[in-house]
Formats: sequence, structure tokens, C-alpha cells
Amino acid sequence: MKALVLSGGAGTRLRPITHTSAKQLVPVANKAVLFYGLESIAEAGITEVGVIVGDTAAEIQEAVGDGSKFGLEITYIPQERPLGLAHAVLIARDWLGDDDFVMYLGDNFIVGGISALVEEFRTHRPDAQILLTKVADPRAFGVAELDALGQVVGLEEKPENPKSDFALVGVYLFTPLIHEAVRAIRPSWRGELEITHAIQHLIDSRADVRCTVIKGYWKDTGNVVDMLEVNRTVLEGQDRRIDGEVDEGSEIIGRVVVEEGARVVNSRIVGPVVIGAGTVVQDSYVGPFTSVAENCRITDSELEFSIVLRDSSILGVGRIESSLIGRHVEVTPAPSVPSAHRLVLGDHSKVQIHT
Repeated sequence: MKALVLSGGAGTRLRPITHTSAKQLVPVANKAVLFYGLESIAEAGITEVGVIVGDTAAEIQEAVGDGSKFGLEITYIPQERPLGLAHAVLIARDWLGDDDFVMYLGDNFIVGGISALVEEFRTHRPDAQILLTKVADPRAFGVAELDALGQVVGLEEKPENPKSDFALVGVYLFTPLIHEAVRAIRPSWRGELEITHAIQHLIDSRADVRCTVIKGYWKDTGNVVDMLEVNRTVLEGQDRRIDGEVDEGSEIIGRVVVEEGARVVNSRIVGPVVIGAGTVVQDSYVGPFTSVAENCRITDSELEFSIVLRDSSILGVGRIESSLIGRHVEVTPAPSVPSAHRLVLGDHSKVQIHT
């Protein structure tokens, strides 16, 4: 069995971060989202992985390498433009051959991994198996319609009027029959080859399409709100570890990780928090659910429920929360501006000025 990991796409919902960085490499708890997926694939016993790459191919390849650090053998498959999930299957046809495979969206995050799902698929080997979860607003997802027995009878891609609240999670398992389906469909109104259309083709052809409803945690980390929520979830599961330096004037409370080479000076850290290697936190407060990457400076500031990427500095700016701050960013106080009122008043005017 192989794995096909999708790491193309423009990441428009995470701009401006993704103007200069691949969305799959934005870190949660100081580790790229993509790495969690690759680790889950390795834990499921899959070693051959094809990675679909686009405009950010060079950055993805530099970060992932040949896959050996994950226990994987990586093959990179270029996609000129993001033309849909089914298009990714289409261009990977030669590499996939006649093997079963799991397709994993590189910006998705699933707590608990996919080992149980892969084992279930290997045992029963349906033609396709999809993951579903209930969501509050299905209009932003592919949506599955189930019959009274819980069988999949229809799929829609981002419908205006969803027939259910079951959204497709970004993990799919297929036998080689899917290749016939992706060749049979036509581009949608979005100009993309939709994987939902290909799976619908299998359903219409009376293929064996099964679903698994997951009750665990899943997020598509395509926007800042979800990225911060995933960061919170991962940090909640970490253990306290202090490998860096913490001076006597500092207070460390709860599940805090201070990586080797990091320094905390005259500051208060309330976990769960991770402070990356080489980062200096001085005269500051860092509150729960915050990840600060390597080689950052936090001075005379407060930071909570946020992600700070590497080589950035936050200096004397008071309180920051619910924020995603990119690489090599400098956050400093604005210069003070004299306060004044400019008035043009007619005769007999009455003006009240709040001072």
C-alpha cells in the first residue's frame, strides 16, 4: 500500500503567511503540519509516499528531503496548477501503479493518526473508504449523504444547500478502481477535477464505497482560526520539559517546554507553552496555548494563544493574543504622535471634547 500526500495549493486563506511559505509547513507546537501527517502514515506501516507539489515545491523538498527522517521513501510528483484532488490522482497514475493507496491532504490534522483506518481498509478492502465528521457549516466542505443504514448514497462539493452535516475529512483510501473514475469525470464549475465526483462515479457504478465517521479531533488547518485551534490541541497533550535556561526571577507554571538553548529571564510562562531553541523571553508574560519557534525575542511584552514563527521579535508592545506571526517579523511600538484637535466652528457653537 502506498500514500499520496497533497502538498500543493496556494493557501489563500492563510495569506499573507503563505505569500512566502507553504501552508503545509506552517508549524503547530513548533512542528510543521505536514510532518504530523507523514508521521501518521509511517505509523500505519506505509513506507512509499508520493508527494504532490506545486509552486512551493522547493520549500517542501528542502523540509521533507528524501523522507528518511520519517522512515519513508519520498517521490515528488509536480502539479503545474492546483486542478483538484482527482487531478492529483490522475497525474500520479504511473507512480501509483496497481497498488491500493491512502490519499492524505497535507494541511489536515487528525488526532490519533490513521493506523486503525488503514488496518480496517486492508481487512475489508472496499473499492473506496472515506472519513466523515459532523461540522457546524458543511457548505465549506465536500458533503456526504447517508441512507438509513449509514451507507453513502451521494456526495456534493461545497453545496449551497447541504443534504447533511457530514463533511469529508481529508483522508481517502482507494483501490486501483479509482483511476477509472478520475478518467471518467469532467471538471466542475470551479475548473477542477473533484474527488467527490470521482467517488460519486464509483457509487453510481455500484462499487463498494464505505465510510467511517470519526468522533476524534480533525481540523483543516487552512485558516488562522483553525491553525490556532490545532496548536491549542497539540499543546494540551505535551509534557513539561525544561532543557533551556530559566533564571531565578522567572516563574514557570504548568506544561511548559523550554527547548535547549532557549532562555527565560525575569518572565512568567503559563502553559501549555513551547519556547523554541535559541529564543529569549525577557521581562515578559507568555500565556496558555502559545508556540514560539526558534531564535525569537520576546521582550517587555505579553503573548497568549498565538503562534510565532522563527527569527521574529516582539519588543515592548503590551499584549498580543489570537495571532499568527510569520518568520523574520519585527513587532515594535509605534512612535508617539502628539494629540490635538483641529476645529472649524461656526458662531455660537458648543463643543464637548473628551480628554
